[in-house]
Amino acid sequence: MDPYEDAFHHEALFYAGEDEFLAGTLPFVEGAIEREEQVLIALGEKNTDVLKGALGGDREGVTFTPMETLGQNPARIIPAWQDFVAAHAARGKPVRGIGEPIWPGRTDDEVVECKHHESLLNYAFDGGPAWWLLCPYDANGLDDDVLAGAHETHPGLRTPREATASNAYVDPHTTFVPFDGPLRPAPAGSEERSFSTPQELHELRDLVTARATTAGLSRARAYDLELSVNELATNSLRHGGGRGTLTIWRDPDALVCEVRDAGTISWPLVGRERPLPERLGGRGVWIVNQLCDLVQIRGLPEGNVVRVRMGL
Repeated sequence: MDPYEDAFHHEALFYAGEDEFLAGTLPFVEGAIEREEQVLIALGEKNTDVLKGALGGDREGVTFTPMETLGQNPARIIPAWQDFVAAHAARGKPVRGIGEPIWPGRTDDEVVECKHHESLLNYAFDGGPAWWLLCPYDANGLDDDVLAGAHETHPGLRTPREATASNAYVDPHTTFVPFDGPLRPAPAGSEERSFSTPQELHELRDLVTARATTAGLSRARAYDLELSVNELATNSLRHGGGRGTLTIWRDPDALVCEVRDAGTISWPLVGRERPLPERLGGRGVWIVNQLCDLVQIRGLPEGNVVRVRMGL
């Protein structure tokens, strides 16, 4: 029986070196080709070249997309898988995917959000069409705590030699993912501005634009950040107790904006599902995820925190 015959099957593949990477991924892809199943592969540039070379170039039914682009903000990955599954698996034939959201060099903040993403995959596709997703983890290049986290977010574990169930898997239905986890404190000297009226949103936008310009962001990226903060602040006025606080600071490689309010976000997939055309509201966090390089959402006893980063 195929592991994805009746449901979504989510496995972590642990590999050490190019040979083990191919031993784990090449038979997976070739099996899909033999069964005429569609495969979407989202890897870094190096592993893409390795796997494409082993496949002998482009193959029918196999699509590659660069994970550095797709997964720069990990919150954008689930919608891509949802689009892929909706286009193919919903027709009655299972599909397969390979996704490697965590690679050596990811920042600590990005790794936390990637772990949230990996957990939420199990939530997003629970009860949906059957398909099989394999997530490679570089055992030589990633820290031990990252590898241990993969045991918590993947029901299935795999090496080139064996496949087992994870005895450390944590069901996202029983957790507060993605609204928990570490969040670095804002640095000393960060600029803070409270707001409680629609008129003050104009001042917030001017502030963000000015700091973005000073930081060296292009006009387009400065506008994207301004729009993102405006969406978050508007949500605070409408759904977060009618007031909020914007904190803004510059990291060595990014401009960071954080909006806090007294609201509560309860939908685990907020901002990770493509809004339906007929739905008028609920697009704010989706827009922010599409525009910013990283989005971190936390639920604290005192309310929501949404932090966005725009790389310089």
